[in-house]
Amino acid sequence: MIDVRRTILDAVPKDLLLDLEDRLRAEALKANDVVRRELALNPKRSREAEGQIRFRLQEQGYEEVVQLHGGHLLTDGVMVGTNLKVFQPFARFVGPKTGVILGFASMPERKKVPPKNMSRAAGVTLNVSLQTSLFADDRSPQPTDIFALFLTARDRERAGMIEEIAIGVIGSDYKDFIFYESLEKFLGGYGVPQAPTEPKSPADGGSIVKLRQARKLFIPPETRPDKDSEDGTGE
Repeated sequence: MIDVRRTILDAVPKDLLLDLEDRLRAEALKANDVVRRELALNPKRSREAEGQIRFRLQEQGYEEVVQLHGGHLLTDGVMVGTNLKVFQPFARFVGPKTGVILGFASMPERKKVPPKNMSRAAGVTLNVSLQTSLFADDRSPQPTDIFALFLTARDRERAGMIEEIAIGVIGSDYKDFIFYESLEKFLGGYGVPQAPTEPKSPADGGSIVKLRQARKLFIPPETRPDKDSEDGTGE
């Protein structure tokens, strides 16, 4: 079973996540300010308008930041080798073994799966839909890639604020998270060395490497305690 947390840590730069946090919090404040200053709406319509503006500002901010940190936006939004197309900025990051397609979504509240749309529904099928033979560069999804989301949940008590930012991976059936961790906790994984792999036993197809035994100290024959037995008698 793949270690989802380790896979994302290995592929997605820590500085990217920190910059995304700063940018998306700033965009949430900006959306609130725009609605408050520019739109004469009742409270219900103000909240709705703020939500729309906030998401669009955050989506554009996400797109700009991931490219600054080496993310490859999917070309024309098409996942090569499939009939699936995405309409949101998904960026691929190359890992040592497994790549990560990172998208952005806003949650209705913390730890709640974001609404299903065409882009996210396409994203969560990556591991079962892609064909190995059609991919040749870092910009194309690979059959071993996983699809993860940078998630935000607005603060319902404080206008313009974000209650939680998290990293999440939704199962291919789009019913629940198979991995979810607050950004603060997730960031603690950077710089932590990976646990060493246990050596395989011969039964597992591996080989056991034995250290050469220390050589015995050489003692000249004439000084050995049993030198009398080495006089050619064979005794």
